[in-house]
Amino acid sequence: MQMNFEALSRAATEARGLCMDAVQASQSGHLGLPLGCAEIGAVLYGYALKHNPEKPRWIGRDYFVLSAGHGSMFLYAWLHMSGYDLPMSEIKRFRQLHSRTPGHPEFGDTPGVECTTGPLGQGVGNAVGIAVACKMAVARFNTAEHRIFDQHVICLAGDGCMQEGVSSEASAFAGHFGLDNLILIYDSNAVTLDAPATATQSEDTGARFKAYGFDVQEINGEDMQAFLDALNNAKENNNGRPKFIISHSLIGKGIPEVAGTYKAHGEAGAKFVDAGRKGLGLPDEHYFVSKETYAYFAEHKKKLLADYERWEKIYNEWRKKNPELAKMLDNGIARNVPGDLLAKIPEFPKDAKLATRKAGSEALQPIAQAMPLLMSGSADLHGSTLNYIKGGEDFTRDNPKGRNIRFGIREHGMCAILNGISYHGLFRASGATFTVFTDYCRASIRLAALAKLPNTYIFTHDSIGVGEDGPTHQPVETISSVRVMPNIDVIRPADPEETAGAFVAAMERTDGPTLIALTRQVVPILNDIDVQARREGVLRGGYIAKKEKGKLDLIIMSCGSELQHALAAAKELGDGVRVVSMPCFERFNRQPEKYRDEVLPKSCRKRISIEAGVPDTWYQYVGLDGKVIGLHRFGLSAPGAEVMKEFGIDAPHVIEAARSLS
Repeated sequence: MQMNFEALSRAATEARGLCMDAVQASQSGHLGLPLGCAEIGAVLYGYALKHNPEKPRWIGRDYFVLSAGHGSMFLYAWLHMSGYDLPMSEIKRFRQLHSRTPGHPEFGDTPGVECTTGPLGQGVGNAVGIAVACKMAVARFNTAEHRIFDQHVICLAGDGCMQEGVSSEASAFAGHFGLDNLILIYDSNAVTLDAPATATQSEDTGARFKAYGFDVQEINGEDMQAFLDALNNAKENNNGRPKFIISHSLIGKGIPEVAGTYKAHGEAGAKFVDAGRKGLGLPDEHYFVSKETYAYFAEHKKKLLADYERWEKIYNEWRKKNPELAKMLDNGIARNVPGDLLAKIPEFPKDAKLATRKAGSEALQPIAQAMPLLMSGSADLHGSTLNYIKGGEDFTRDNPKGRNIRFGIREHGMCAILNGISYHGLFRASGATFTVFTDYCRASIRLAALAKLPNTYIFTHDSIGVGEDGPTHQPVETISSVRVMPNIDVIRPADPEETAGAFVAAMERTDGPTLIALTRQVVPILNDIDVQARREGVLRGGYIAKKEKGKLDLIIMSCGSELQHALAAAKELGDGVRVVSMPCFERFNRQPEKYRDEVLPKSCRKRISIEAGVPDTWYQYVGLDGKVIGLHRFGLSAPGAEVMKEFGIDAPHVIEAARSLS
């Protein structure tokens, strides 16, 4: 079927009108990209994109990611016109309270939005991750007889996305791993928010992406035929190279007063909207979409549904012939977790002396066997983070079935790609680096928490116990800083058995990410505490590690490698001392009040906590009457045990603090 240029040109004009009206009404938003890229939207949603507006999460669809998320009205306009459950009433509520058209696209809020994008460059990383997951899906589920996965990931990005470092990390990864199912469209309009793009960039972006390993095309983005030709060429050329289309556009097209200038980026053109609409030939009626345009998209939707029905027939035949694969696929989509996962991890020998990173490695293996769609990556640190899935092989361009991804020294790119794998919705994503490099990953981790993605971050070298590497690698503030981020669980297990519980807790959580912070240094197995109590206690976030004898007089709290010091101090202090292990504040705070009161009874106000880091987050449990032992400074380069002793992270200081309490 030939593309209907007349119908799609009309739709592009009306999409511009919707964007103008929404931004003008809300007195907020970004006109530039939605107006400049309207022809691209028309070709994608009106002709070229494989999707199903009635089933936005159809597993066989093409994925469209708007990395330049500030141009959200671009996406909302096309989702509305192409028949998604996004009525005109929501377009009229753009950027208003509880609308499904927020200022930047948010995953889960709006049907057809694939990723939460806003911070520039994130969508590029997300698209790379989705492309990875699509490659993995092809390798695991397609058969010689039935090809149920055959799709492309299309990402629209702007100059800001190109400048942000995360997109460079992700793009270099995409080129190296041959993600030829990825099509990155660069909306090159020569403008950034503050100034012409020439004020801040002079590189040859096309040459840069060619060096990454992309096929590069350059077009006039206002020419729909040119864009369609470039898109078709990108889709058809399965040569092991991702695709980069440089699309030159006129930012703010349709508002001559600002078009082509940096003033067109935001809402500066809103005051010229009435004249702009008239110039485009739109009627006086605001939020206007013609009957002809609705009719065109209704007809196109019939074609999309017919394509879907043909796919569904193949899919149902595949299910009948491959019941085990179908079951695995269903489990992945539903994010099902085996109910007996904890029991699959053997108990650790009572005389074992392990770092929790090593215990984590041993806990990971049976979990990986039980969860075949779990993948594990590392930022060039598998040898230190120890999270390699044994027998899982490496993910490569020649072996997309591999379960271990070597991200290279690209922490931020890694975490943006992990988000993309989770957005895809089939695989469980996990990645590893040193805890201190959380700061390189923070923007992506924050978006995972916001979007409720079940990523697992296996971050090791969790404290000043790192030792000789010194303060640059000793994350004194990191744990507390992530704890204050909403909707992420931070777990610091104290010994190997708590580590087993931490890994299961991370797998069982499906509505947000989990960061497991593990030691480099050896920790003792806490044999005085029952194995199940340690494991299940982590699942609840906190538990009584040592119960007092007789009347309760003092509660000592700790987590991670410092719990051993709390237990040692309690033995010295006598019968009335309770020790509480608090590996995960967030999980503990979600427990019923009755349980929390049983662990930390309000009647006992004498409380102490000890942790080798910035201690402020402990005050919620210790209160103003207690003592919090921690650090308010950076670490030192010396053997880990000596650094701990130097800063008073030991049992004698707990005893001293206890005796100072009235």
